[in-house]
Amino acid sequence: FFSSFFLFRKVFLFRSNLKKRMRSVVSYSYRGLGVASLSRRMRRTVFLRAAAASPTSPSAAPSSSSSLKLLSDRMLLGRTVTELEDKAIELGEKKFRGKQIYQHLVRGVNTIDDMTSLSKELRGKLKESGYTVGRANVKAANKSKDGTEKLLLELSDGNVVECVGIPVDDANRDRLTVCVSSQVGCAMKCSFCATGKMGFTRNLTAGEIVDQVFHIQERFEGSRVSNVVFMGMGEPMMNLKEVVKAEQFLNKDLGIGARHITISTVGVPNTIRRLSEHNLQVILAVSLHAPNQELREQLIPTAKVYPLDAIMEDCVHYFQQTGRRVSFEYLLIDGVNDELSHAKELARLLRSHDQLMRSHVNLIPWNAIDDSEFKRPSRNRVVAFQRALKREGVGSVSVRKTRGAEEAAACGQLRVNAAREIV
Repeated sequence: FFSSFFLFRKVFLFRSNLKKRMRSVVSYSYRGLGVASLSRRMRRTVFLRAAAASPTSPSAAPSSSSSLKLLSDRMLLGRTVTELEDKAIELGEKKFRGKQIYQHLVRGVNTIDDMTSLSKELRGKLKESGYTVGRANVKAANKSKDGTEKLLLELSDGNVVECVGIPVDDANRDRLTVCVSSQVGCAMKCSFCATGKMGFTRNLTAGEIVDQVFHIQERFEGSRVSNVVFMGMGEPMMNLKEVVKAEQFLNKDLGIGARHITISTVGVPNTIRRLSEHNLQVILAVSLHAPNQELREQLIPTAKVYPLDAIMEDCVHYFQQTGRRVSFEYLLIDGVNDELSHAKELARLLRSHDQLMRSHVNLIPWNAIDDSEFKRPSRNRVVAFQRALKREGVGSVSVRKTRGAEEAAACGQLRVNAAREIV
């Protein structure tokens, strides 16, 4: 009796405290003080609730975690050798059959029937058990004059995502970069981004992320994928488990160097610290887009529950844990955040966190999207902003070259429009 009483009391007090903390969020917001004084855990709770309120894609309702798990469980692509060996044993086969399946997967087979080194009986078992390779179908392909190619992929459940292949001839060294999506749609609702206008549908599995790299590799026959950037549709940190799993496959199984893989984020509470625990050698790219909290909230609605100072503190922690410098992405929008005063303020922000001064700042001129009043800044304004940062002591500053803009394949332009693009 007493144990039941104390358990009930503990649950009651926990729920009461949670309600009080949620009311305090409203109070803080009403007084214009933000939520910086809330605990780190509480900020993440509020953040996730705000993101979940985003409208979903008109083409599909959000998939539950259970249905996503079922989808992942039946997909072979993205699994490790050990996982595949365990599956082989479950099917009554010898352990080495798992490695044979793995060898076919890393070669990019499309179907189980393409695994010709497996017996017909084993292939039949795999299909009867509901397993698939997990390859998507190419619904459309658009190629820009500069060689950049955007693919529209239809997933096994009918949802669609986009990925981009970007070929670069840099100092006589050919590079092929793949920009991959990590979610169907996005819940972050950034005002400058086409994907944010789609709403959120579901996370992608690790296999669905890896599959995008295979598709781009196949389109650029004769070239090897050298770089992967998680800068397509979705917020990678909202799907961190599958993103890390995909990174491990790309690095260890496909041989793409970890330092040639970039994971970007606009900022999700606690996830930068969680990523640092994996001690990956990837590039972390944090999208700031504003030098102060007020302007950032105007551009990124979810920034209200993840203050700029908290992001910077997490970046310092990431650097301390991994030894890898952070790359800061800064989108330049004409007349909004591209004034020289903004450049000076950004430099002061970085200087206030001395350990981040080794970091790199990547300036990105805004790329036009439908239904937006924003304008792309002139080249002179971009150069002036870059020079102002350098004068203020920010040593590593670059301007991203726009690729694939005419086919809506550039940064911030990925947005599925089924009526226009599916062929």
